[in-house]
Amino acid sequence: MAEIIPLPTTPAPAAPRASREPEPLWRDALGEQLRRLRHDRGERLADTAERAGLSPQYLSEMERGLKEPSSEMIAAVAGALEVTLIELTAAVVDELRAHAPERTAVGVRAAYSLAA
Repeated sequence: MAEIIPLPTTPAPAAPRASREPEPLWRDALGEQLRRLRHDRGERLADTAERAGLSPQYLSEMERGLKEPSSEMIAAVAGALEVTLIELTAAVVDELRAHAPERTAVGVRAAYSLAA
């Protein structure tokens, strides 16, 4: 009598992953913070832009996340809003952490701890 050899089974196709929202970009989170700070001060775009030494159009594009501003531009706007770069950067980081998946946030903290 012939031996019966079982055929290998093919695994079931993987279920489609639930699509995650993409993480916000730095420039988007920065823009949200700049707009929030400006609104908290009750200022018009033109007033803040004038003190920062840039056009209202450019500041508007920064706030909407359409520009990748240089560090000099970010510092100028921070100064016009009377916040330090550290305060502004910390607020942006907090915003990004709030929207990041937990796995990503833990991985970043772990990588940072290892580098320190």
